[in-house]
Amino acid sequence: MVSFPDAIKLFFSRYVDFQGRSTRAEYWWVYLFNLIIFGVWALLFFVLGGINMRTEEVSPLGFILIALVAIYVLAIIIPGIALFIRRLHDINQTGWIYAGLVVANFVPVLNMIAGIAAIVIACIPGTKGPNKYGPDPLNPTAGAADTFV
Repeated sequence: MVSFPDAIKLFFSRYVDFQGRSTRAEYWWVYLFNLIIFGVWALLFFVLGGINMRTEEVSPLGFILIALVAIYVLAIIIPGIALFIRRLHDINQTGWIYAGLVVANFVPVLNMIAGIAAIVIACIPGTKGPNKYGPDPLNPTAGAADTFV
């Protein structure tokens, strides 16, 4: 089982690693980490006066905070894609499914279905034992014979 700090370290150390597998815990810990980052950003944005609520104008500090979050979003796009592809590999599926989900997001009704599919993919338990994408991250020493025990 991957802990919260380990999942964040793995996320940033396997920055462009599209090979191998990632567990559900790794995926969801990173999701929680990013949710916390954006929550703190939103809190800072409103508490520090990033926007004037009367005139709805963004302050200079607000533009700085928006720029910082934009830089963070740009920094996590590639590792986020890599993590989801490794998650697909963990359930013994090709990473090209991600491309299909992205394309489906541009079609009005399919985008909702693609979003639900992405959540389902993130929740499916990984293949026990090794698969064609690598060893089981929960039990790396397990062999193919251990799968059916």
